[in-house]
Amino acid sequence: MTDEATRETADDARGWRAATEAALYGPGGFYRRPEGPAGHFRTSVHASQLFAEAVAGLLCRVDEALGRPETLDFVDMGAGRGELVTGVLAALPADVAARTRACAVEIADRPPGLPDRITWLTELPRTVTGLLFANEWLDNVPVDVAEVDSAGVARLVRVRRDGIELLGERVSGTDAEWLARWWPLGAEPGLRAEIGLPRDRAWADAVTCVREGLAVAVDYAHTVDTRPPFGTLTGFREGRATAPVPDGSCDITAHVALDACTALDTAYGLPEALVCTQRSALRALGLIGARPSLTLASTHPATYVRALASAGEAAELTAPGGLGDFGWLLQPVGIENPLL
Repeated sequence: MTDEATRETADDARGWRAATEAALYGPGGFYRRPEGPAGHFRTSVHASQLFAEAVAGLLCRVDEALGRPETLDFVDMGAGRGELVTGVLAALPADVAARTRACAVEIADRPPGLPDRITWLTELPRTVTGLLFANEWLDNVPVDVAEVDSAGVARLVRVRRDGIELLGERVSGTDAEWLARWWPLGAEPGLRAEIGLPRDRAWADAVTCVREGLAVAVDYAHTVDTRPPFGTLTGFREGRATAPVPDGSCDITAHVALDACTALDTAYGLPEALVCTQRSALRALGLIGARPSLTLASTHPATYVRALASAGEAAELTAPGGLGDFGWLLQPVGIENPLL
């Protein structure tokens, strides 16, 4: 490559955080498309109504912990096209549903046909008394990527719109401090990390909106002892993993360092946060997925078929190596953790 071509490549590149922000949320960005996330990947919300029912059960526990307030908030962060908030409202007992103020937060336009009682916002509400639930939201908060160069120095990765990468400036300042604490990189060339500081800050903004209640983040996750050596940045398009190319044609996502987000409880004097697997959380909420008795097949075959289908959906939501391995971060505010 000539020096001139190298300069052109460098001039066309920027950090992954800025590139992802434009590709996902800019004009014509991926998350502004009419088909929504469900057109490209399947989350727990899309896998089964049982997930919304479990979240509704968690909201009822928060309601009890709050002493059944006159108005109970349910906030669906990164709401997609409103699938979760709609499902939760449908699953609530009538007396709780009547007191629930439902809000969906999503950068895309309000989808047609959404019930009028659901408020659609493009940014966080000012205050929440109830449950703020962020399902696969933090993984789409854009982050920068660091890579160790041939001299053992961690540098920011820059990327062109066509996905071609090159190494940029040395990681420094608060980004370097975050890496040192939460994702230490060795000196081996090629090691990579996603710098999760913007997600920590986004989560802090979300939690500080909760005046009293519970904030929950559910996502692909890893902890400091299990960080992948080459990062997790990837793309999704039409249900398939693909190379992350920041041109608006695909989702761009990376797993979340949920343990870094828990530093919030110490910094803000909040009750201790809990991090667990989705499998553990859903089982604590009563979603077991036990296979129905075969005797039911002969006595009540239609009931058996429905129970078998429900058990299969529950198994998918809690499966090891799949959705069951998602991380749940539960941060109570002014109440005891209702999952314990």
